[in-house]
Amino acid sequence: MHTPVLTRPDSIQRPLRHGKLILEDGTQFEGRSFGYEEGRSGEVVFSTGMVGYPESLTDASFAGQILTLTYPLAGNYGVPSQDKWEDNRIHATGLIVSNYIDTPSHAQSTMTLSEWLKQQKVPALEVKDTRLLTQHIRNHGAMLAKIVFDEDVPFFDPNQSNLISQVSTREVTISGDGPKTIALLDCGAKKNIVRCLQRRNVRIATVPWDYNLFAPDIPFHFDALLISNGPGNPKTATATIQTIRTALEQKIPTLGICMGNHLLTLAAGGDTSKMKFGHRSQNQPCIMQDSPRCYITTQNHGFVVSEVPPDFKPWFINANDGSNEGIMHVSQPFMSVQFHPEAAPGPVDTEWIFDYFLEKI
Repeated sequence: MHTPVLTRPDSIQRPLRHGKLILEDGTQFEGRSFGYEEGRSGEVVFSTGMVGYPESLTDASFAGQILTLTYPLAGNYGVPSQDKWEDNRIHATGLIVSNYIDTPSHAQSTMTLSEWLKQQKVPALEVKDTRLLTQHIRNHGAMLAKIVFDEDVPFFDPNQSNLISQVSTREVTISGDGPKTIALLDCGAKKNIVRCLQRRNVRIATVPWDYNLFAPDIPFHFDALLISNGPGNPKTATATIQTIRTALEQKIPTLGICMGNHLLTLAAGGDTSKMKFGHRSQNQPCIMQDSPRCYITTQNHGFVVSEVPPDFKPWFINANDGSNEGIMHVSQPFMSVQFHPEAAPGPVDTEWIFDYFLEKI
C-alpha cells in the first residue's frame, strides 16, 4: 500500500533558497529564506513575546537590529493594514524565526509576512534552533551579526551611529484637540503614543528630535513635554538632551518613555549603560516603588539607567533583574518609564501613566 507524503502548503509555494546568520564571534546558523534576499548587518537581539510581530517590526526602536522571535510560530495571522502599524515602514534590519507560516488566517490580514518583508526589502531566515541562538545571546550578550546570501557584507555596529536622527520625523505635525498641548519629541515615536493622548483630549505637537522648542518663533505654545521611545545609544542624541535640560530648568512637566527614560536621566545628570542582552518582550514584570504593585509591561531596549540623577528617585524596578524601569523627581513634575505604557503590542496595564502625567500639567 502506497503511503502519501504530506507536505505543508507553504513549502510548495516558497523556493528553497538558503542564507546564513553569521555572528561576530564566528557562530553561524543556516536557514531558509522567506524575505528579501540581500545581505544586511546589525545587532542580533531576541524578543520573547508570543504575538505582535507587525507592531514590533514597525517599531523604530528596532532600527539597526536583527530581530529573533523566540515564539516558534511567525506569520500565522498575516499582516494587518498600515493603520495598525507603529510606523509607516519596517525598521528592523532583519528577522529570524523558527517556523514561518505562509498561510495566514485572520480577518484583518492583507498579505503574508513574506510578501510584506519582500516589499519592505527586509531579509528573513527560518532557523530551526532559535532556542540555541537565544541561549547564545543570553550567555555572550547581544552582538553584531549579518544575514548573508551569495555575497558577504561587513558587520555594522548600530550603537556607534545616531539612529534617532535617522528615524525621527522631519517636520512639525499638529494632531488632536484639547485645552492642553504636549510637545512630543519624536526620537522614533510609536503611533500608539499619539493615539493614547488623542483619546484623552490632548493636542499633540510632534517635532523632530533636534527641534528647538525654545526658539522665540515656534508656531505653537506647549504645556508639557513628552520624550518618545527610539533606537540606539541615547548618548548620541546630544541636541535632544540639551532641549530636555532646558525644559527642566524652566520646570515644564516632562514625561519620558523608553528612550525618553534614558534621555531624561542624562539631561538631569544621571548616567546610562549598555545591557548584556536587554529587555524585549510583552511580559516584563515591573514593581512600583513604595507599593506592593507589580505590572506586566511591554519593553524594547538595550540600554539601562545605571545612575539615577540627583533629586530623582526610582519609580519602577524590574522584578527579574532589579534594573531601573523609571524615575521620578522628588518635588517637580518630571518622570519617565522604561517600558511602554501605550503597549502595542502587549498589556495595557500601565496606560494609567498618561492620566497620571496629565494631572500634573
